[in-house]
Amino acid sequence: MNSTFRTARRALLAAAIAATLPLGAAAQNYPAKPITIVVPFSAGGTTDILARIVGQALTTELGQSVVVDNKPGAGGNIGASLAAKAQPDGYTLFMGTVGTHAINEALYKKMPFNPIKDFAPLSRVATVPNLLVANPKQPYKTVQELIAYAKAHPGEVNFGSSGSGSSIHLSGELFKSMAKVDMVHVPYKGSAPAVTDLLGNQIPIMFDNMPSAIQHVRSGKLRPIAVTTAKRSPELPDVPTIAEAGVPGYEATSWFGMFAVAGTPKPVLDKLHAALAKVLSQPDVKKKIADQGGDVVVETPEQFAAFIKAETAKWGKVVKESGATAD
Repeated sequence: MNSTFRTARRALLAAAIAATLPLGAAAQNYPAKPITIVVPFSAGGTTDILARIVGQALTTELGQSVVVDNKPGAGGNIGASLAAKAQPDGYTLFMGTVGTHAINEALYKKMPFNPIKDFAPLSRVATVPNLLVANPKQPYKTVQELIAYAKAHPGEVNFGSSGSGSSIHLSGELFKSMAKVDMVHVPYKGSAPAVTDLLGNQIPIMFDNMPSAIQHVRSGKLRPIAVTTAKRSPELPDVPTIAEAGVPGYEATSWFGMFAVAGTPKPVLDKLHAALAKVLSQPDVKKKIADQGGDVVVETPEQFAAFIKAETAKWGKVVKESGATAD
């Protein structure tokens, strides 16, 4: 009996050691192949721009190619759902947003993924203002003029967004609610196609993330009306905030963060977080993001998780009060 017990115990111990070897080896050799960042919006939008800036820096830092895979649709839910179902091995990352991880749960009756349980937060990457812009052919140049026009033409002013549930969408819904105007939301599969229609005057206005709109503003192709943040942006110091331009108390800020798939081994998560924190602290990466109107954020996974919890409560209240829905 003693001999049998010892044999069984040795077998169990060997099995336990063997089970930890692949995990340790995987973490030690990580990354051994290219890494994919799933972006839940189309190419050319803010989420895509930031993912490519960070991905390029991570390629150098990790010694493996980091590529962007755009999976737009359903306010980011399609891309998020695909990423959530990926292997938890550190080779699939996800560039999440305030939409995918703080707004959509309140906006959609059915979610194809769980923002908390299906992802391992690494860190926010950046926060950016949203910018209220108009096609230059439109008659309004200020917030007050837009409000007056919308009230004189109820239901006739369309505003585009990168998709239902995005911060761009909710910025518009918040404006509608606080300014007491009747405008119509037109969702697109990403910011880029919405901006294309805005440039072509198919839609008159948009609450866009600054990185995807600022070049068109600088070139004169779009008219800046106001920024959605509490303070003016250093990139566009002459553009007022919506609050100071006629809607007191208005504020909406977009944020973007990097996630791994839930269940990814902790040593791999630690390595990813260290690499991400390092590249986000590099002056050239900071400048590239600042040139887009964004502010870099570096935090621990625990800090990011707590921030998401607070944001979910905040935006859930906004969705409820605005009556916005994506179903």
